[in-house]
Amino acid sequence: MLYSIIQEKKNQWLLSGDCAMGDLIHYIRNKGQLRDTQVEAIETYLFLKIEGQNKPLWQLFSDGFFTQETDLSKLNINQHAREYLASNSSAYALYDFAKQQKIQGLENEIVNNPTNLDYENIIKSIFYKVNYADYLMSLPMGAGKTFLMAAFMYLDLYFAEKEPENKAFAHNFLVLIPSGLKSSIVPSLKNIFNFDPTWVIPEPYASNLKKMLKFDVLDEQKSAKKSNKARNPNAQKVNACLPNPFGQIFVVNAEKVILESFKFNAQTELELAETEKDTSNDLKRLFGQIPNLTILIDEVHHAATDDIKLRQAVNYWHSKGNITSVLGFSGTPYLQGAETIKAGNYAFKFSQITNTVYYYPLVTAVKKFLKTPTIQKGEGLDRFGIIRKGIENFDALYKNKVYKNGAIAKIAIYCSNIEVLEKEVYPFLISTLKINPAEILKFHGGNKQHTLPKENELEFRSLDLAISKKRYILLVQVGKEGWDCPSLTGVILSQKGDSPQNMVLQTACRCLRQVDKGKEETALIWLNKDNADTLNKQLKQEQNSSIDELNNIKRAGKTETIERHSRMEYLQLPIVEFYQMKVTYQSIDEEETTNTKAKLKALIKKLADYKASALISTSEIANIDTGTIDIIHETGIHFANYKQWIFQISRESFGLITAVQLHEYDPELNEIFDSISFEKEGQRFFNELYDLDLIQSKIRVAFSIKRDLQTDTEVIPKEAELLIAAKLTAAEKNHRLYPNEAETHKILELDKSNGNVNIDLVKLKLEYDEKKKALDDMGMGDMMKDWEAFKSEKDYALPVKAKNNTFHYLPYNFGGSGSSGFEMETLQKTLQLSDFKEKALEIYYNGERGLTEFVINCFAKEGKYWKNIGKYTTDFLLIKRNDKNNIHKVLLIETKGALYAEDKVFQRKKKYIETDFLQLNQEQFGYQRFDFLYLEDSKNMAANLTKLNNKINQFFND
Repeated sequence: MLYSIIQEKKNQWLLSGDCAMGDLIHYIRNKGQLRDTQVEAIETYLFLKIEGQNKPLWQLFSDGFFTQETDLSKLNINQHAREYLASNSSAYALYDFAKQQKIQGLENEIVNNPTNLDYENIIKSIFYKVNYADYLMSLPMGAGKTFLMAAFMYLDLYFAEKEPENKAFAHNFLVLIPSGLKSSIVPSLKNIFNFDPTWVIPEPYASNLKKMLKFDVLDEQKSAKKSNKARNPNAQKVNACLPNPFGQIFVVNAEKVILESFKFNAQTELELAETEKDTSNDLKRLFGQIPNLTILIDEVHHAATDDIKLRQAVNYWHSKGNITSVLGFSGTPYLQGAETIKAGNYAFKFSQITNTVYYYPLVTAVKKFLKTPTIQKGEGLDRFGIIRKGIENFDALYKNKVYKNGAIAKIAIYCSNIEVLEKEVYPFLISTLKINPAEILKFHGGNKQHTLPKENELEFRSLDLAISKKRYILLVQVGKEGWDCPSLTGVILSQKGDSPQNMVLQTACRCLRQVDKGKEETALIWLNKDNADTLNKQLKQEQNSSIDELNNIKRAGKTETIERHSRMEYLQLPIVEFYQMKVTYQSIDEEETTNTKAKLKALIKKLADYKASALISTSEIANIDTGTIDIIHETGIHFANYKQWIFQISRESFGLITAVQLHEYDPELNEIFDSISFEKEGQRFFNELYDLDLIQSKIRVAFSIKRDLQTDTEVIPKEAELLIAAKLTAAEKNHRLYPNEAETHKILELDKSNGNVNIDLVKLKLEYDEKKKALDDMGMGDMMKDWEAFKSEKDYALPVKAKNNTFHYLPYNFGGSGSSGFEMETLQKTLQLSDFKEKALEIYYNGERGLTEFVINCFAKEGKYWKNIGKYTTDFLLIKRNDKNNIHKVLLIETKGALYAEDKVFQRKKKYIETDFLQLNQEQFGYQRFDFLYLEDSKNMAANLTKLNNKINQFFND
């Protein structure tokens, strides 16, 4: 389908010289916080945004953006069709697509009737006739779709700040969540809020943008329908941010809020005639006024009718000119039923969602990072037989399983309705299976006969925490989508109806989320025959897979590795002597006791200082100056529980303050808790107008003695080996291992034999002449290579020829985290510099973290104190030895992409190296022993080489 073509084109773009995103992609990959599938999706997104200029897919398709270059003269088609395809890019694009997708009937129709087809209409029909960028990212549950949403947001805002007038980049976002439950909306919002933007963009941009973000959950009920007064609280929130918001994120339920804001007729057609007048109470129109808005839609494809309505709603907003793009997220690129497209006399069908631009299959995810499932079919067993077998199987495998975060493994038992759960399943667990009720959590919406205590929702939200001891989770109509509980390790669907028929795949796979990164994890799924058959059918339709395939999946085998070798002894590489600043910190007590109670009481009096001011200004769009201003005193969506709050304060003290110690001051802490939280609809929430993190920090400080900090500095001599041999292990095979395997073997062979790497040209020329004469005598002289080719064949490759001036271990790994093609190219070009050779210099790669002892502790002067700002490991050491074979001079070389130019942490370390470190060592050695050179990957290697060569001649001038 199209996504495979896009991936091929995207990969070509990334490798081309025209790709301006190389540094950014390199930065994201080096951060190593996102999965490969998330990075690949980001690459695709940037490809369509930057190279594709954020155009609608139909337009890119028509313009030939996705076509393969083909010599039309070689196609086996009639001349009339050939000429028409050459002159019409849309026709050729559709023909090329038909060939690639093997749609023979469409291919024949174009060749036989090239001038009779409405190509633009056909292509638009393929892409649902939308005139905006509409992309679907298909990743399975547990692959991190919500984090991917956050990544896209930050990337758009990053570029929008640089190019405010560029309509391709969003300034604001509307996130549509499928489920009406807060249990779905709140986790999505939390994941977006908690996303660390430094994973995709560097500092200081990341921190600055995070501060700009403003979140609003639109889940309130209207207070007055059909009123021109702003009494719709959701509309109030939207109206308050107009006219020019930046970084506004609205999280909203697609069905309950958006679709109910529009009126549709029986044919699901949008009716707008009676709502021509703009009002501040009209949510649908207000969204049309938010500038540069990107809409992110999660899993809406499950409801076909709602999908049609939603698309029409988005089309309406697009007509107002403010939609930047629409991004869909789905676990499958497949439709529930095939769609038919007409092309002249031929009709062709698609079973895949045609605007899918990226697809990562469930099977691949299981091989790479999801839990590996065992799916059991309880044929011939009734509900209770399946539940019994499932729980016995689960207990045998996971009863003692505790994950790294302290959460215990748990199993979800889904029930078709509340009566089944309360009257059949729950009694069966506690009476027949003798399960401790304290280990069971019941969670459902309740009815007249069966209600649940409010604590159950808090328990449900806390299931993935170490404090939860619930192991058996009984659910009705929840936990199908949007439930993020990685420690869920098993699922039981014992009867038809325990899950909606169209969501058996989503429900059964709830337990596959990864918990501990890098570990091979398993999960258990028990199904009755009906649910097993439905799962098999959905796996076939949506993932082109089956239960048998999932049951037979084995984790991807170990990657191929390359053995590495130390050459320290051969090179007789000396230790690096240098001087390092050492700063010691001394804490002096200023109090005899902690005075905790007094400090907490003082904090209570100052709580208002840690509270922000907020207001909502409400007015009609037509008359913005005559409105109402409401002061906000409390707002927040995170549940507040005193005991859990105490536990969190204790945990964040890293065990220095126990919960028991905190409870000794319950009167004061309860007063603080009541002040920073509020009650709404019978539940307590934290008031997010307060700086909650700072308040909790102040509470922890109240349990410690006030101290003053003093620092002492001294200069200490250091000796460092450039290779810690014990840590040199095999490297994962990749294209950035340098030198390659053949060159590595040749270097080791020459080391062993002490062979000469410089060829004897006189001797070689004699050999050439003899061979040529022999062939000439046989009349076969034309078979002999010319002298230059013969000489090149006998000569050694660059790494081999330079082996005595580099490679203290083999091979260097420029494909690991923190390494790049720029580093490898810098080494290669340096080895070729004539001044490098003439001055008998040596260059050694030092950038593979953990392999070297040459690490510099960096400090920054803040007031009268030196502050440790971290360690610095230079990429290369370019050295000159003296007559005694000791290191005389060292040039530290740092290579970084342009993206790092404004990285504040790096810039502070760079400043320390360039000033304090160089000066310190010059004073101690009595001459300039070290120098520093920073090379930036600006894609101008000639400028960098000139800079390096000048530094070589300046620094190594003795």
